[in-house]
Amino acid sequence: MNFTVKLKNSISTSASVLCVGLDPVPDYIPKPMREIYRDDDKLILEFCRRIIEATKPYVCAYKPNTAFFEALGSRGWAVLESVTDMVPSDKILIMDAKRGDIGHTALQYRHAFFDQMRADAITLNPLMGMETIDPFLDDPEKCVFVLAMTSNRGAADLLQRRFEGRLSLGEYIAEELAKKRNNSSSHLGLVTGATQPDWIRPVLKAFPDAHLLIPGIGKQGGSVSELADVLKNHKGLPVINSSRSVIYAGGDSEDWMEKVAVKAAMVKESLSIITEKYV
Repeated sequence: MNFTVKLKNSISTSASVLCVGLDPVPDYIPKPMREIYRDDDKLILEFCRRIIEATKPYVCAYKPNTAFFEALGSRGWAVLESVTDMVPSDKILIMDAKRGDIGHTALQYRHAFFDQMRADAITLNPLMGMETIDPFLDDPEKCVFVLAMTSNRGAADLLQRRFEGRLSLGEYIAEELAKKRNNSSSHLGLVTGATQPDWIRPVLKAFPDAHLLIPGIGKQGGSVSELADVLKNHKGLPVINSSRSVIYAGGDSEDWMEKVAVKAAMVKESLSIITEKYV
């Protein structure tokens, strides 16, 4: 299925633009689970299964961050593969890998995440050059979300610097991706942080119909109302991520799954001023 069609369907059926990020840290997983599962790989696998079960009525997408699985060593890849299989087929699976390398290496990343993990989308880092994205651009069922204006303070070090007459390097990246659109079968998207509303306006102007992966709400403090204003005239589809504030909402309580579900429902509702444009 064409990626845009699948994303539209997922947003429509869930009435949500919320993506839940799967960033499992063993020490943060609820104590009742830590007492049952002593091995980190089994603990993380079961935690992610229950997070997906608790949140699936409220989300359009899931975003496993590969670093939290890679930290387990070889066992982590097995857990990650199992977690990807748990994501419902009608939800978007975004592999948050932030890879970026020269052609033959990038091609292997493509095989790993698109062919082996069967992800619908991947996050990519373009700082080794726009050519590093090319191996991912041959499949209309896939999308690449390229870092353009991230939600962390370090965005000021590079992405917010003026570049080639543009207001920022992020704007330049968006402009170059817009040029690639006509030669790409895959869908092109941008990672734009909700904590940077003033900076992402020119980025979106440079690529006004790009799909967006938007981190930064929740723990990072991005404003939903400001984000809604920024997105008002944007033509692409947004996927708005929340990770820690949802998956650890239950603390160490026995009924932590119920609290996670309530939190996901609350975040979905808080995003309704954005979602209503797309359903």
